[in-house]
Amino acid sequence: MANNNMVKVEVAYARPDRQCVITVEIAAGSTIEAAIRLSGILAEFPEIDLAAQKIGVFSKSCSLSDKIRGGDRIEIYRPLIIDPKEARRAKAKKQKPHQRQRNTSLD
Repeated sequence: MANNNMVKVEVAYARPDRQCVITVEIAAGSTIEAAIRLSGILAEFPEIDLAAQKIGVFSKSCSLSDKIRGGDRIEIYRPLIIDPKEARRAKAKKQKPHQRQRNTSLD
């Protein structure tokens, strides 16, 4: 007989060289942090710092103290190496300026 007080959630983390999704069964109403710790992903990826890294459920930001729901995919996000705006600016500076020609005729 299945325990109705238990739910399944996934805990996901990805590095450029490796991705990991771990399914855990945990008591309904547990916190996101409890699910992460139960998954064992912190031992698998010791670089994870829950105090510093952002957490989300299905790409929506949340806190470690939020309650889980059955079927949740808890995602641990890596810190950005560079701000996306700065990356675009740097890329634009490396490219040759586009030559624009004005069409002054009114054909």
